[in-house]
Amino acid sequence: MDMVRETLEKLIRARGEDYASLSRLIGRNPAYIQQFIHRGSPRRLAEEDRRKLARYLGVEEAALGATPDTQAAARPGSALIAVPLLAVEASAGPGALGTREEAVSALGFDARWLKSVVRNPARASAISVRGDSMLPTLSEGDDILVDQDDAADRLRDGIYVLRFDDALLVKRLALNPATRRLNIRSDNPAYPDWEDCNPADVHVIGRVVWVGRRLA
Repeated sequence: MDMVRETLEKLIRARGEDYASLSRLIGRNPAYIQQFIHRGSPRRLAEEDRRKLARYLGVEEAALGATPDTQAAARPGSALIAVPLLAVEASAGPGALGTREEAVSALGFDARWLKSVVRNPARASAISVRGDSMLPTLSEGDDILVDQDDAADRLRDGIYVLRFDDALLVKRLALNPATRRLNIRSDNPAYPDWEDCNPADVHVIGRVVWVGRRLA
């Protein structure tokens, strides 16, 4: 096993990750990472795959095989992609009505960065947070970036925007690996959690992958 594969294997074990979830993270088939580490196929990680894995695992791309030349080429400076800021709010509280979903503005993100954190930039959108049930993680007025291409079919622990009737909520989801049932949680302990929910009853809009806020 070469150094890159050995490093990736150690990172996976140290962080309690698994091959299949990391393969899905980069949009590959569930066996992709295992085959890369143990069979040497592919011979090296593709640039976008390497960038996503390095960002997710919290390491420099060089640890996963990037050379100085490829790292320089990946630095910011590419064109911006405009992500629509929708005229809805995701409630971290009682529940915001989300019947109006036209764009009222847009947020500009570096194209390379955006492609490294969402599966399909065309399926990304930004909305504002209302309420305090997700404090201290999310606050009233925060803008959040939602990957609508990362929803129920790839559900895993994390923060998601959900729809109940016309209400949009932003909550933390925890998936029971044994029963595949969902726990819907608020980060603010003053709010109740909803335990042992049927995933079929939860309409998942997308995963929250970024938050922006104004400093006081």
